[in-house]
Order: sequence, then C-alpha cells, then structure tokens
Amino acid sequence: MAVNKTIKYLLFFFNFLFWVSGCIILGVSIYLKVSKDGNAVTGEALPGVDLMIAIGVIIMLLGFLGCCGAIRENRCLLLLFFISLLLIFILLLAAGILAAVDKDKVNDWTKERLNDLLPLQDQTAEIKTDVQKLEAELKCCGLAKGPEDWGGAIPSSCNCNDTSQPCKTIAGHMVYTTPCSTLIIRVLEDNMVVVLGIAFAIAILLIFGMAFAMTLYCQIGKKEGPTTA
Repeated sequence: MAVNKTIKYLLFFFNFLFWVSGCIILGVSIYLKVSKDGNAVTGEALPGVDLMIAIGVIIMLLGFLGCCGAIRENRCLLLLFFISLLLIFILLLAAGILAAVDKDKVNDWTKERLNDLLPLQDQTAEIKTDVQKLEAELKCCGLAKGPEDWGGAIPSSCNCNDTSQPCKTIAGHMVYTTPCSTLIIRVLEDNMVVVLGIAFAIAILLIFGMAFAMTLYCQIGKKEGPTTA
C-alpha cells in the first residue's frame, strides 16, 4: 500500500511552520532577554522570557524531528514526534486548567518573588532604577507593602502626579500608596483570557499534528508489512 503523499506533505508543511514558529519565538525571546530596556524587576516577578526561550527551542526541535520523520517516512521519528506532542498537549491542558481554577497560587508566587527584593534601599543601583521606572509607568510605589518598602528615602518616582490614583502625604510629599505587585497581578489577570486563548489555539494545532503523524505512521506500517517494526 502506497503512502498517501497528501498526508505526508501536509505533515511536512505543518512541521515546517512549527519549526519557523519556534525560530520566531526564540529570536524574539532572546532579543527581549538581551534588550537594554529589559526591566530586572518584572523579569524577576514574571520570568516569562526564559520560559519563551525554552518553548522556542522545544518547538524548533520538534518541528525538525517531524519534518525528518515525514520526508524520510521514518516510523521511529514519527512515533517520537507523536509522543512528544501528546506530552506537550497534556502539560498544556493541565497548566491551562490550573491557571484558570487556581490563579491565586500564581498571584502568591508573584508576590513572593517581589518580596525577595525587599528592602529596596539595600538593592543594587540597577534594581532601584528598574523599580523607579516601574513605579513611574504603573503609578505605584514600592513592591509589596507600598512606600514603606523604600524605608525613609522615598524616590521621586512615587510622587503622586495623578490624583485619580490612591495617594497620601508622607514627609510633606504626596505619594502613591498602591504597591506595584497589586498592579502587576492585575495586568496578569486582565491578560489571562488572552493567554488561555493562545494555549487553546496551540492545543488545536497539536491535535492536528498528532492526527497527521499517526495517520502517516500507520500508512507506512501497512506499506512495510506486518513484520516490520
């Protein structure tokens, strides 16, 4: 029985796009990692860039594996590709469920990471600068408790320039009272639907990839005969 060429080249094309996607994710992630505009504080609280680098590498390897398995009609490579996609699908499904039903753990983890940077007055100049940039951008002060995270020397980035935000007077200056962790977590929650939507789209692609891989795997098996592994 001849192998269906349509399935073969569909799987090859799918895996080529998969590989290109991995290259793009890896390239963008590395750029963000080495960018001078990167903020060490948000990187500490939300190590998403490191996760994206890992995902990009994995997708590249799987895409290459799938391409080789499809074009060479190698059952071992196709089976390994199928199992890898299945494992990723299960992990993605579990992570999506946990993120949807137990988001408090994600929030607590974020707070713990930011608490590790306290007290702010003892941090390096780089960390202090990044915190002040974050405060000016999000209109907040401190990381976990508020202005008291800075001890007695509250920087000008905490100055209340937007009276629509919660503020109070400390040492003769109006400063923001909301800690930045509260706003970072709010951003996370606001974007959770988008993240889950992307995860759902990736899951659909994984299902198609597994279907193509197993179909081609079975067709190669029928062509080679029942005695061939």
